Amino acid sequence: MNSKLKTGLSIAGGLIIAGLLTMLIMRYTTKAHSPEDVATYEQNGIGLEVFYNRPYRKDREIFGKLVPYDEVWRTGANEATTFETSSDILVDGSLLKAGKYTLWSIPKQDSWKVIFNDQMYPWGIDMDKKAYRDPQFDALVLERPVEKSAEITEQFTISFEEAGDFISMELVWDQVKIEIPIKKEETPAGASTNTIISG
Repeated sequence: MNSKLKTGLSIAGGLIIAGLLTMLIMRYTTKAHSPEDVATYEQNGIGLEVFYNRPYRKDREIFGKLVPYDEVWRTGANEATTFETSSDILVDGSLLKAGKYTLWSIPKQDSWKVIFNDQMYPWGIDMDKKAYRDPQFDALVLERPVEKSAEITEQFTISFEEAGDFISMELVWDQVKIEIPIKKEETPAGASTNTIISG
């Protein structure tokens, strides 16, 4: 192997290692500002889990500024937020099949679009700071009203609360709250619950 080729391979290897180290440092520092969290719900045959990163408000103007209106948001920081359900559910009356999704949103002043996308992505945004989401893989898109609060929530929070016959998935940050009603998809009366396995 000639010396020019060896030098070129050494430089390429060094650049790859430097790039990986930079990415690891960036991930570590962003995690320090927006720590990971998991919201879970398990009861009455429903298992729900949301993995997300929780940015802080830090006296910033959030919606319409830090998180622009009418643009896709990764619904948190760092990685794309994920939503997983162990069974078929009704989300605001629409069917969402059991499985794992990425959870995106489009905040507006009076309402939010909430999007369940059935693809996983390496990070929440690309190098141009645009959301990684590919809309052709949207499994469910719904719109929910904004609820305003006099109280300020410092850190972005996703939680599950029981609300009558429903489970409410709540997205809360600053003075904004979005409630997404969830209910287990019931098997219609008289329908067979037997599963036929072929093969």
